[in-house]
Amino acid sequence: MRIDTSRALRTLIVDDEKAARAVLRRELRAIEGVEIVGEAVNGLEALRQVETVSPDLVLLDIQMPGRDGFDVVRGIAGPLPRIVFVTAYSEHALRAFEVGAVDYLLKPFSGGRLEQAIERVRRAGLSPTAHAERVARALNAEAGPGLQSAKVVARHGRDLLLIDLSRVYAFRADGEIVWILTKERRFRATKTLSALARKLAGSQFLRVHRNTLVNSDKVVKVSALSSQRWLLTLANGVECISSKRNAGLVRNLLR
Repeated sequence: MRIDTSRALRTLIVDDEKAARAVLRRELRAIEGVEIVGEAVNGLEALRQVETVSPDLVLLDIQMPGRDGFDVVRGIAGPLPRIVFVTAYSEHALRAFEVGAVDYLLKPFSGGRLEQAIERVRRAGLSPTAHAERVARALNAEAGPGLQSAKVVARHGRDLLLIDLSRVYAFRADGEIVWILTKERRFRATKTLSALARKLAGSQFLRVHRNTLVNSDKVVKVSALSSQRWLLTLANGVECISSKRNAGLVRNLLR
């Protein structure tokens, strides 16, 4: 997400403790250029609010019932906001910065310390794309081997999204633009097709053509066009033709 510094910083408060939310609300109202756009009392509600109000900043508690703060970051499917963790526990700081947090506030904190965190959000040095890629790398490292919980960064208008790779049907290049195809929509990728192919080497994503990476788990039909060319139909109806050079990959898939 690109932050427009000419307007108020749209901020979402997430904490399961009523008193903690009241403190944040009071201190934020004393800081110029901050607009509180919502509050959430747990991780599930936080994810709904992020999707609904698209905040620039989320002040996020870590230990909450159900989904904790890290689960919230992992579950964001809409525009990626800046994250400042607000917690009473210091032991999560390293992990917080690894997943892209701009700052880490320890309770109890002063109004001046919160203002410093807000200023850091405004001055965050990473470009929006670099920030999103950093968060995706951290979450993918946490997910371990396999792609079940892995993420890929996508553009949607001026926003940047984290999309579960399990939702991706194919990556398709159209000139210099690479599209991420999901069940019903497409998003613009932030990486080249070659970079994506290297990243996904050895996974279920197969480069069946110089301009197409296909999620083999989404292939529902394979039809022979010739002895060396195949038509692959994906579960969302999209069709992809394999090149002669990559026909062997399709034959292996059939086996």
